[in-house]
Amino acid sequence: MKARSALLLGSLSAALVAFALSSPRVIAADKVDPVADAKAFQNFFFQRFPTVKHEDFVNGPYSMNADMKRQWQEKEEFPPYEFALDAGKEMFSTPFRNGKTYADCFPNGGIGIRQNYPYFDTGEGKVVTLELALNRCREANGEAPYSYVKDEMASLTAYMAYTSRGKPMDIKIPDDPRALEAFENGKRYFYTRRGQLNFSCASCHVQSPGERIRAEILAPALGILNAMPIYRSEWSGMGTISRRFVTCNSQTRAVPLEPQSDEYRDVEYFLSYVANGLPISGPGARP
Repeated sequence: MKARSALLLGSLSAALVAFALSSPRVIAADKVDPVADAKAFQNFFFQRFPTVKHEDFVNGPYSMNADMKRQWQEKEEFPPYEFALDAGKEMFSTPFRNGKTYADCFPNGGIGIRQNYPYFDTGEGKVVTLELALNRCREANGEAPYSYVKDEMASLTAYMAYTSRGKPMDIKIPDDPRALEAFENGKRYFYTRRGQLNFSCASCHVQSPGERIRAEILAPALGILNAMPIYRSEWSGMGTISRRFVTCNSQTRAVPLEPQSDEYRDVEYFLSYVANGLPISGPGARP
């Protein structure tokens, strides 16, 4: 009875949030408080799963299940993403045809900077993700862009994430109403139900982390992007943050958006900001 009441209360809370976020798009910038939102978001998970170490949430389903965690730790001795790390490191240091490299496009030569992405570009007025920045770097140096969902992009971001492992996520929201709007838009997208199954991102990753959906244990939303990119057994390969968003939309039978659409960039901004302080753990591996 107690569990049922909790479930009903959780559903009611989610419904209230969904209702509020689906209201007409009027952003009152002076009422958006990302700091308070991040604190409430983190506290929700800390209080719901008091035995999980805070930094362990970045390990997704492995933080929710002791048996899975043990098996994953054993696999980490020979991680399935190792091939992507090796390829990404070589690609990162290989000069473009004009002699420049990715290091010329990023602060600190691109090493140890994953925790600062995505960021809000006040000149452009939009969120810039690491995947987007890498392709812009390629195009600025006369190279064709890579696919945003896997292969070379996944290898490059795997290597860059690896150089930031252990560093706390550190996403900034500048004093710019457009940045607050991007954060709020990402939050709204996260909580909005869509698709034939009428699921939101929060339906699985806030209401049901640790529970099974078919054979899969659902990951908590907190720190879910800290492990990206990831190797997934169901993909038989690597995938980027863009691939994960597209897949999630497909799984709820919604129409996926284009990778790096404004909506996906904004929800990445929201999820990354509310994970501030938790360590980068990418690249990751999932069933």
